[in-house]
Amino acid sequence: MNAKGLGLKTRLTYLGHRVRGFDIKALVRRAREVAAKHRKATPVVLADMLWSAAFRNTPFQDYVDWDFAMLSRAERGTFMTHSYSNHIAMKFDQPDYRVLFHDKLEFNRTFDKFLGREWIDIRTATSADLRAFVERHGRVIGKVPFSDSGHGIERYEAAEVQDWDAFRADLLDKGQTLLEENIKQHPTLAAICPGTANTTRITTFFDGTTTHVLSMAQKFGRGAASDQQTFGGFYTMLDLDGASRGPGYDSHDGVHETHPESGVSIPDFRLPMVEELFTFIDAVSRVVPQVQYVGWDVVVGEHGPVLVEGNWAAGVYENKPSVTGIRTGSLPRFRAAVGF
Repeated sequence: MNAKGLGLKTRLTYLGHRVRGFDIKALVRRAREVAAKHRKATPVVLADMLWSAAFRNTPFQDYVDWDFAMLSRAERGTFMTHSYSNHIAMKFDQPDYRVLFHDKLEFNRTFDKFLGREWIDIRTATSADLRAFVERHGRVIGKVPFSDSGHGIERYEAAEVQDWDAFRADLLDKGQTLLEENIKQHPTLAAICPGTANTTRITTFFDGTTTHVLSMAQKFGRGAASDQQTFGGFYTMLDLDGASRGPGYDSHDGVHETHPESGVSIPDFRLPMVEELFTFIDAVSRVVPQVQYVGWDVVVGEHGPVLVEGNWAAGVYENKPSVTGIRTGSLPRFRAAVGF
């Protein structure tokens, strides 16, 4: 079911939340940084940021990240923003089913057949169960069930554990009640960063009949347990055929023509097994049809796609014009699929 609008109440609620969190000093600092980068007057940029936030569904960080200071009004109108994303999620992701995505343990139970790896709940596993699991896989990933941006994720090696009772107690103390087998990724991804499972963010909208792929971004890690930016990761947008749209970048002005460790070209990257990935994500999107708008994190594994997690309040990944030279975004695809 498509919508003609995203709801005035939802938009006002979101705006009210943003106003309550308003930090004028941080805003002025960002405005100065943007002005210096794009050679504009700070008061002009500041006024434009405020106007865009109030009337153009553009949070301040999106204004900075998507280089709005260098774009025309028409060009800006092609970019997806976190405001739009929030409105879509509030309208199309039913509240009673969001916990299946918010809680990583519930997510694993719900989507188990798509995970492509073993996992255990530490709360119900004995120390013997834990030891057998870790020694069977050699390398495992511990996760806090309720977290985002990679927080609460650590990697463990079987050879480093001496006391299994103490190890289990330490996991419980950290709240890492979910333990997963380490993902073995496709050689194309491993060649770029073998130490991290490099995820592809696929944002979809399921209209009850068709799964619409709205955008694709390829994240790259730096050898840590997660490829999130909090671990030094970065991303590049992909065309729907899996081809990179340019160098990688992050929210801290980092730009990567090549991967810092491997030296592999990011603009030349092409995601393998794209057709298999689309078939896979279509099946995944139908498991909980009450949550229609999702940002899926998937790794193309050695033998095909495996699901990492789903985000019902999907974060936004967009093109960065100053890096790619491409001055348009993905909003038209969102509008066509969702109907707003």
